[in-house]
Amino acid sequence: MSSPDGDWQRLERRTVLVAAFVMAGVAAGAGLPTALGLAGDDMPLWEALAWVLAGAVPMIAAGAGADYVRWRRTRYRIGPERAELHTGLLLVRRRSLARERIRSVDLAANPLLRVLGLVKVRIGTGEHSGGESTLELDAVGKAEGERLRRELLARAAPEPGIREGELAALDPAWLRYAPVSFVAPLLGGAAVGGVMQVSEWFGAQGKVVDWVGDRVRDTSVLWTVLVLGGAVLVAGVVGALGLWIEMWWNYRLEREPGGTLRVRRGLFTARSISIEERRLRGVELVEPLGVRLLGAARVDAIATGLVDDEQDKHGDLKVLLPAAPRAVADEVAARVLRESVAPTSAAPLTAHPRAARTRRLRWALTAALLPPLVLTVLGAWLTPVLLYLAAAGAVVGLPVAVVLALDAYRALGHGISGAYLVARSGTVRRATVALQRGGVIGWTVKQSVFQRRAGVLTLTATTAAGAGAYSVYDAAEDEGLAFAAEAVPGVLEPFLVADGAVPLPALPQTPSGGTPNLPAPASRRELGAPPQTPGTPFGRVLNRRTG
Repeated sequence: MSSPDGDWQRLERRTVLVAAFVMAGVAAGAGLPTALGLAGDDMPLWEALAWVLAGAVPMIAAGAGADYVRWRRTRYRIGPERAELHTGLLLVRRRSLARERIRSVDLAANPLLRVLGLVKVRIGTGEHSGGESTLELDAVGKAEGERLRRELLARAAPEPGIREGELAALDPAWLRYAPVSFVAPLLGGAAVGGVMQVSEWFGAQGKVVDWVGDRVRDTSVLWTVLVLGGAVLVAGVVGALGLWIEMWWNYRLEREPGGTLRVRRGLFTARSISIEERRLRGVELVEPLGVRLLGAARVDAIATGLVDDEQDKHGDLKVLLPAAPRAVADEVAARVLRESVAPTSAAPLTAHPRAARTRRLRWALTAALLPPLVLTVLGAWLTPVLLYLAAAGAVVGLPVAVVLALDAYRALGHGISGAYLVARSGTVRRATVALQRGGVIGWTVKQSVFQRRAGVLTLTATTAAGAGAYSVYDAAEDEGLAFAAEAVPGVLEPFLVADGAVPLPALPQTPSGGTPNLPAPASRRELGAPPQTPGTPFGRVLNRRTG
């Protein structure tokens, strides 16, 4: 509905109904336990419900009235140059975004909004500055939301020869990867906590504990632990399956005209996430341990301006593909990057030296032996029972720690695949990063005392996209520096000294004793050092400050 000036528009009037229904749900959730608590010998249940209803009606009316005022005082306008939003009664907020800076238009609709044909629209600039860089329209009609998304993300005509349309779609067989995620045991524990909390509301927590105790009264401690643990795990598996279905049902990944990747997913809460391809700097294949054992991986986008939705804990904006077979993940990564073969699988990666394996074994043994050592000391002081626990922990923990350490070492690798540098690391969460070499804006070289003794170092590629930094852990000194110099020419070479080469001259000093800000040299020859020849190992990084 347009305002008298003809440009400004209001939100959909049905948002008032949404507020009324939400307040009704809150009143019912709080009022039912209250009514059951009031009901008794002195007050029949119908009278208790009547009192609760009498208090709920004003609360629902107040919530709907407040949202009606918000609706009346909120208006938005999409002009040729700016997107504007005005809202507020006592505190009026007027915010505006330049259209050329708009990078994302995401749509979301919970079940109530879907029933009423509404969507929530979030317009963002892709900056990590919270709400100041985002306009939220809560809510507009579904057709209006789609129109705004198409209009605000329209950038250019389709490029010839580029595959558009569907890049990936849901395969129900992927559901088998949900139970092996780390979410399952967490959800099992949450289910137990939820049962205890609800039983406490109704004053029946003691009865629940007694009922469980009666069932395991004649059972040994070992079987009791196994049965209860199995029940919690089953509850977690069921919860993980339900959560996966709610998040990923109706999943589709599409490339739209103008260079926009769109992810649509959700069973009850529908989500539509758009990523401009010009903001894409690579992909990350993530393989959590359980998923990796089944030969699967998920695909995340490495793009600038992706900020997680703090209000939607399941609204991870960077996920392009849920856990799927590794071959499917590589194929989707190649399609997203417009490559014939995914950089994550195009070429074998360079293995890291044995010193990296030694370091991981040392860490793993320390982590596995420290708790038994503490229990041993306490057992010698307090009770022998702790000595048995320490022995059991060492027997179980040591083999697991060694296996994980060796697996972590085998996971290490780095290489160059065309326009991408590739780095892999991790065991519990193995990640293979394919990052555009042109998207790297700097290198950070770290070497601890122990790394210097082992002859390894950690290289971190700095970028404006994704996590902001991606590391190559414990690479050999010469090999790692050569890799960084080859992957991104002209960034690290001015700070390298080859073995046996003439050191670089000192930087000029300012009158105050500091060093001036100088542009990066075009080559080593400009600094008076001999040019690096192919095959010459880099001996060290020149530690210098440049102002």
